Amino acid sequence: MTVKNLLSGVLIAGGAFLLYVGGHELYDSRAGQAEAARAFEQPVPVTPETRAATHPVNLHDAARGDTVAKLKIPRLDTELYVVEGDGAKELRRGPGHLAGTAMPGEDGNCVIAGHRDTHFRVLKDIREGDDIILQTPAGQFLYRVKRTRIVSPENTSALAPTSTAELNLITCYPFYYVGSAPKRFIVQAKLAGSVQRPS
Repeated sequence: MTVKNLLSGVLIAGGAFLLYVGGHELYDSRAGQAEAARAFEQPVPVTPETRAATHPVNLHDAARGDTVAKLKIPRLDTELYVVEGDGAKELRRGPGHLAGTAMPGEDGNCVIAGHRDTHFRVLKDIREGDDIILQTPAGQFLYRVKRTRIVSPENTSALAPTSTAELNLITCYPFYYVGSAPKRFIVQAKLAGSVQRPS
């Protein structure tokens, strides 16, 4: 076997591996969203046995992986289910609410992170003035995008507590980048009102 043939074989194998990894991540993200949707749309009574399959009525009691909200961006025809936690396992399932930050609709900074190559790829098309609706057992809350910005990973200002109800969506940037993306893309929105509260 010549060096040229060996190099061709290595490149083909490498390409096949990357296709497999990408396909696997896409499958995991879709399967995770389907599971999160079932937990959100068809809640069951909370028992030790059903705890992992349900979203809690009191969101402050949410365990890692619980579905805590449905996130909608009407202009982009987007609907995503948000889980509690921002670990690798949670972010494979869906965008993750950062523990310790405000819950949707509350005063304070609600922070949700997601992967740029799956769930939060849609953020590349978001713009100032767009509506973001977060639906929880406490009601539906309307946020309006005030600005987007690109920052370094060391810039953690999007995580800072706020006195008013804000929402910060965070993902890696650039959106189309091979490897670990060097920057962060931030969508900053403010609460514009309650769309609906349960009676």
